Amino acid sequence: MTSIIECMPKHENTSFQHTESEYKESIKECKKVFEKKYHDYGTAWRILRPSSLTDQIFIKAKRIRSIQEKGTQAIEEDIRQEFIGIINYCVMALIQLSLPPDAPLYMDYDTISRLYDKQIEATWELLRRKNHDYDEAWRQMRVSSMTDLILMKILRIKQIEDKQGQTLVSEGVEANYQDILNYAVFCLIKLKADEKD
Repeated sequence: MTSIIECMPKHENTSFQHTESEYKESIKECKKVFEKKYHDYGTAWRILRPSSLTDQIFIKAKRIRSIQEKGTQAIEEDIRQEFIGIINYCVMALIQLSLPPDAPLYMDYDTISRLYDKQIEATWELLRRKNHDYDEAWRQMRVSSMTDLILMKILRIKQIEDKQGQTLVSEGVEANYQDILNYAVFCLIKLKADEKD
């Protein structure tokens, strides 16, 4: 089955085409992990409320920042795996927010795979629009800076959740999850480039 992200329209800008290719490769890696987790646990994560998923993302982002600051780690799992976890948790949270309250907890893989692709497609579209205005500015950013932005976005989500979703001028929870997802993909791309250098 061809995934949605493989069907995304091509863009004329050469630099952005490169970003598109790198984005697809990163998401492909994340979805492979998601699929393996599904094999082991099914959709057990569906029992989690979005606020619980927010806390899981926070824990992973805090560990990344701790490793960046200390320069060492006690657990073998590297920060690339943590960024992959952040991406997949963001997709899970977006899926949870999109489903009606009476949606079944258990879903077959084809169904959940389509929902995964749907959220990635929407998040990619947000990136495409923002890239038009910011022109690949993320390539000049440090991974540590993007980690801080991820943490800031998580804290924003927690504030919105504590206010039961009520905001005056701020974007909603979904947009913040999408921004976190995209920042995490950027970090994967930059880390992979650093490995090649």
